[in-house]
Amino acid sequence: MESITPQIIFYVFGIPINSTIISTWIGMLLIIILAAITSRYFPHALDMLGEFLSSMVSGIMTADNVDEYLPLLGSLAIFVAVANSIGIIPILSAPTSDINTPIALALVVFFGVYFYGIRKKGIINYFKELASPIFLLPFEIIGQVSRTVSLSLRLFGNILSGEMISAIVFGLLPLIAPLPFIGLGLFLGILQAYVFTALASLYIDLAIATEN
Repeated sequence: MESITPQIIFYVFGIPINSTIISTWIGMLLIIILAAITSRYFPHALDMLGEFLSSMVSGIMTADNVDEYLPLLGSLAIFVAVANSIGIIPILSAPTSDINTPIALALVVFFGVYFYGIRKKGIINYFKELASPIFLLPFEIIGQVSRTVSLSLRLFGNILSGEMISAIVFGLLPLIAPLPFIGLGLFLGILQAYVFTALASLYIDLAIATEN
C-alpha cells in the first residue's frame, strides 16, 4: 500500500483507471474464482456460507421468508467483506477506502429499499404509507437521505482510518507489523461488512413491514 489516495494507473480511451478500480476488479475476480473452486470441490462450504447469511438476515428481519432478499444482501456482504479486506495485500488498496465505492454501495441499498417496498406493497400503497401523515413527509425524506449518507460515511471512515494506520505502521515497522495487521485488517473488514449488511437488512425490513 503506497498511498491512501487512489492513483491513476493507466488510461483506456482517455478514461483514467485508478487503483480503486484495479482493486475492485481484482476483488471481483477473486470472488468469482473462489466461488467456482468452492462450488466444484467444497460444495458443503458454499452451503454453510448460504446458511450463515440466511441466519444472519433472519435474525434482523421480521419477514417470514428472507430467501428472496438474500441475492442482494448476500452479494453485498460478500463483496463488502472482500473489498474491505483486500487492502491487506501491500500493493492494493481497499476499494471502500475510496468514498466513491461506499456511496455506490449505499445507493444500491437506497434503491433496493424502494424496490422491495414497492414490490411488497405496490407503488401507490408504499408511497401512501411513506407520506402518512403528510406533514411528516419532509422529515421522512430527510431521514431516507441521511441514513444513506451515514451508511456510506460509516463504511468509508472505518476502512480509511484502518488503511491510514496500516500505512503509518508499515512505514515505521515494515518487518514487525505485517502479521498482526493482516489479522486485524481481516477482522475489521469482515466486521464492517456485517454492520453494512445488517443495516441494509434493517432498512429493507422497515420498507416491507405492514401495519397491524
